[in-house]
Amino acid sequence: MTTAYDLLAGTLAARGDDIERVESRLRAQRVETPSWAFGNSGTRFAVFAQPGAPRTTFEKLEDAAEVNRYTGIAPSVALHIPWDRVDDFGELLEAAAALGLRLGAINPNLFQEDEYRLGSVCNPDPQTRRAAIDHILECVEIAGQTGSDAISLWLGDGTNYPGQDSLGDRRARLVESLAEVYAALPEPIALLIEYKFYEPAFYATDLADWGSAVTLCQELGARARVLVDLGHHAQGVNIEQIVTLLRRLDRLGGFHFNDRKYGDDDLIVGSIDPYQLFLIFHELVETGAVEAGTRLTLDQSHNVEPKIEALIQSVITLQETYAKALLVDRDALRQAQLSGDILGANRILTDAFSTDVRPLCAKVRVDLGASADPLADFRAAGYLAAVAEKRGHGTPAGWR
Repeated sequence: MTTAYDLLAGTLAARGDDIERVESRLRAQRVETPSWAFGNSGTRFAVFAQPGAPRTTFEKLEDAAEVNRYTGIAPSVALHIPWDRVDDFGELLEAAAALGLRLGAINPNLFQEDEYRLGSVCNPDPQTRRAAIDHILECVEIAGQTGSDAISLWLGDGTNYPGQDSLGDRRARLVESLAEVYAALPEPIALLIEYKFYEPAFYATDLADWGSAVTLCQELGARARVLVDLGHHAQGVNIEQIVTLLRRLDRLGGFHFNDRKYGDDDLIVGSIDPYQLFLIFHELVETGAVEAGTRLTLDQSHNVEPKIEALIQSVITLQETYAKALLVDRDALRQAQLSGDILGANRILTDAFSTDVRPLCAKVRVDLGASADPLADFRAAGYLAAVAEKRGHGTPAGWR
């Protein structure tokens, strides 16, 4: 009996391609999960506690190991400081290794303290700027202790009203502050600069778009790169075009994957606009960004959905979307583009997007020792009930 997998292999062979190329790329794909997505989190209005939510960073790693166990491609966990500060990071590193994990990007918190009301590294007060710089430098030390290769930096800095502060002075403070941080970065740690066009600053955000981020990186040095968060753009922005522009400048450092209907980044990736996600991965494949080590990190706030299941689903979505992007017939696409065949070129993309890659991805996961059906197998294992009983007392680790 001919299976969907066999049909796909035959289609690739007919155009002179082979399915092993696609499978090998999928086996090499790596997705980083964020520690903060496992703890109780929510919106500015409320945080809804869930049974068994992790109370410590060590318990967050236990949950992250479940995501990796069933997907096979999520072995690293990003940390957020001070939320994930521990007494002994060597002990945390050992705990991660025992779970088959490694510690990923270190994310400083420069938006939650009262002293950052007028900004952190852009603040007009030199003492506040000093505190912000010192916090990032602490994160650089933590990166050294944990074997991390990236500091991932998002700033809430900006102004709410015209005239509140000098826009030029704020940029100068930003460059001066981060130049000190960059000078302290040991090899091979990279500085990933994230941007967001609004919120919490409602008049002018100091890093509002990819242009303000990439010019900052160019002022700092080669290991300063831009991090693209899918939820940090105005409606209708062509994010896939930003991918190509940053790759041409050799400044694309990574992604925070999520989705949104209106603003920010609180939904599971691909839940609203899966075609846009496919187009982004098409450009990642077209430009060689995945193979070049561009960081693929989830950044989602799971307010009401089960957190581990949400992350398993998110990793599967990124895997399946990458698979579809790998199936694009690039020779035929190039010919259509050069001949001006508008609809033919578009059809090549939509054909790849419409392909059912679930059997292919299931095989790859099994090859990696993971699960053909991760969500079903995770639910059947009863992990959530076990940790709910184990962690039933105490205050779960949350974002407040």
